[in-house]
Amino acid sequence: MTPTLRTERLVLDPYVPEDEEDFVALFQDTRVSRWMGDGPMSEADDRALFGRVFTKVYAQDLFDVWAVRRDGLLVGHAEIKSAEVVDGHEIVYALAPSAWGAGLGTEVARAVVAHGFGALGLTEVHATVAARNTASLTLLGRIGFEHVRDIDEADGGITRLLTRRRAG
Repeated sequence: MTPTLRTERLVLDPYVPEDEEDFVALFQDTRVSRWMGDGPMSEADDRALFGRVFTKVYAQDLFDVWAVRRDGLLVGHAEIKSAEVVDGHEIVYALAPSAWGAGLGTEVARAVVAHGFGALGLTEVHATVAARNTASLTLLGRIGFEHVRDIDEADGGITRLLTRRRAG
């Protein structure tokens, strides 16, 4: 069961059905979705993805997925899950453009990493980031992630694999 995480300014808690419109709006914003998975999807696909959060991810306790809220409003998405491409657990996070530039991404990433090291008992966590996504690469570098290798994508793009190891 996905636990609630708190940072100085944010609450990361499980999605509720009433979050669907805000979730879809977040993922339909191409400024956000261009960096997520295979890029922007149709509205119908994003609605189906939201449904699977409940019918698969939460129902089968597959991995932790959070709505990121500031002052009660959904401003982002976060998750930590096992991923073959990294041969371990990967963190994923996205914030609405209205939440950019205020250090909230750092709060989200730190909270999810701490959950991985603490509650999940991981010794390392990974992130995959498009080489052109300099904001996320900079953020992750600041909180201790190191570049491990590049992954050549089918579309010609490059994804950077980053890893942070637990101290001690």
